[in-house]
Amino acid sequence: MHVVVSGASGLIGTALGTSLRADGHTVVALVRREARDAHESSWDPTTGRIDDAAIASADVVVNLAGASIGDKRLTESYQKVVLSSRVDSTTTIAKAIAAVNPSAALLQGSSMGYYGDRGVEPLTERTPHGEGFLADISRQWEASTEPALAAGSRVVYLRTGLVLAPHGGFAQRLLPLAKRGLIGALGDPASLQAWISLVDQVRAMRFLIDSDHRGAVNMVAPHAVSSKDLVGSIASAYGHKPGLGVPAWILQLVVGPAADDLLASQNGVPGVLTRIGFEWTHPTIGDAAGYIAER
Repeated sequence: MHVVVSGASGLIGTALGTSLRADGHTVVALVRREARDAHESSWDPTTGRIDDAAIASADVVVNLAGASIGDKRLTESYQKVVLSSRVDSTTTIAKAIAAVNPSAALLQGSSMGYYGDRGVEPLTERTPHGEGFLADISRQWEASTEPALAAGSRVVYLRTGLVLAPHGGFAQRLLPLAKRGLIGALGDPASLQAWISLVDQVRAMRFLIDSDHRGAVNMVAPHAVSSKDLVGSIASAYGHKPGLGVPAWILQLVVGPAADDLLASQNGVPGVLTRIGFEWTHPTIGDAAGYIAER
């Protein structure tokens, strides 16, 4: 199988590429510099430039490109960067697929932020999009696949929850504090977090590549957990008790609108993954916390 990946150097992209190559598949990374070898292809989504030959040879294109939401404070100007980076990259890829290879499947990055802050409401793939900055970004991100959809391509929207891994993502920002018992719940202790381990994120993506599913997929574990239980489980896996909770206003003051990603209450339900027969390696938060602590 020939797979083209954008965002290949990120947390999920790196793990996906490693997994695919280990099984003998060809992975070509889209890079925003000169390609160094046959396993890279240069592109520039800000101008819409992409190598049609790379797309034409792909069985699957996985688009994970986009400026990080958590690395910088979300000022008004950076919010525009976050949005344009997602829309530009997706539009460039979708147009190329439509033009030269509509038979290729497109696994399109998205986020559980699509649903916004919904309390305890069960969020299935049929739940309408919510309100707020992250919900608006995710809606426009997904809508940018229209050229590929119009050409008849199979498009899958990966609405990913909080990815739990020993490094990167949540781990890079808060794990060093959580595993030492220095912090407790983030915001409201009862708010729900839809989460998935990095191992299951990659396994689910590969499962979807081999399926015939089209449309949205909630990339989350079977059961959301409270913010209190999330942090508490991680601290416990390292032999500590959780520390004091972090008030919402502190997170909002430090990181701005990006705090919505950690403060929103989302009772994510993996309806599609369950229906098509996916089985989780880490189905409980205890399993995921143990996986993190073992690394």
